[in-house]
Amino acid sequence: MDTSRRWLVAGSTALILVSGACSGDDATVQSGAGAPPTTTAPAVAATPMFPAGTTMAAIQAKGKLVVGTRFDLRGFGVKSAATGVVEGFDIEIAKGIAAGIFGGTPSDAVKKIDFQDSVAASREASITDGQVDIVVAAYRITDVARQQIDYAGPYFVAGQDILVKSGEASIKGVIDLNEKKVCTSRVSGAAAANVKAKAPQAESIQFDTTAQCAEALADGRVDAVASVNTSLIGPLEDSKGAFKLVGNPSTEEPNGIGLKRGDDAFRAFVNDRLEAMYVSGQWASAYAATLGRFGWATPKPPTVDRYATAAPVTTTSRP
Repeated sequence: MDTSRRWLVAGSTALILVSGACSGDDATVQSGAGAPPTTTAPAVAATPMFPAGTTMAAIQAKGKLVVGTRFDLRGFGVKSAATGVVEGFDIEIAKGIAAGIFGGTPSDAVKKIDFQDSVAASREASITDGQVDIVVAAYRITDVARQQIDYAGPYFVAGQDILVKSGEASIKGVIDLNEKKVCTSRVSGAAAANVKAKAPQAESIQFDTTAQCAEALADGRVDAVASVNTSLIGPLEDSKGAFKLVGNPSTEEPNGIGLKRGDDAFRAFVNDRLEAMYVSGQWASAYAATLGRFGWATPKPPTVDRYATAAPVTTTSRP
């Protein structure tokens, strides 16, 4: 075991007690005041020391961790128009990583995070060009993206689910969409393909956005809205009880933390931090305080995938 790896193992062990609370403009946004409370009391960690030349040392030296995230995805990352504060599950994960770099608690470390809006179309470019250090933005892991960047994690597993009216009792899963009018957004090709494959007799209706699908559900033009569950939180909350999530995902779509391809030491460090948050209870506390608000039960954390960067690519197009 070389010196850097020995440090990483020792560092993750020493930091395992750190626990705490719990994507268009270029402005620096800090998330601290008003963040959701958690059930895990943070322990204060001393400022870590990193080998010279590592990304962790460089971030520590510049005094900030630049994080690409969502500013518009409820439950994961939402920027308050009134306060400029960004809150959500992804934000809490970023705080835990920052604490591993700067020491202290996540509430301390968040003061050294520069949150930037992460747009899906330019996400990989923002990483490869060095505009951000990491992306934590409900970022689906794909082999296509892994030709350009690497992922730590996964730290969350999303899935294709169904939104229906609260009184609907006949739709319990995707197979029950046969003979039903099902709306998907044109942006979400994966959702439409998933429904077609698993409920071929469903009547497919498409609109530009999931919000428009939710309007069609409300006025009875469709029987259900199909999309990845991360995109259904907003319409679910806005319905004020008129809708419910079936809660039976028909796919598993791991989300990871994007970072520069080939930076194995940094990826190992972020993976170590995620596993430390799993063990300490910080991950579970963050999940309960954010996604738990929408009735999602806290699951077991997903297993971190410490894959080799040179793993063969098996997909030729982004879903």
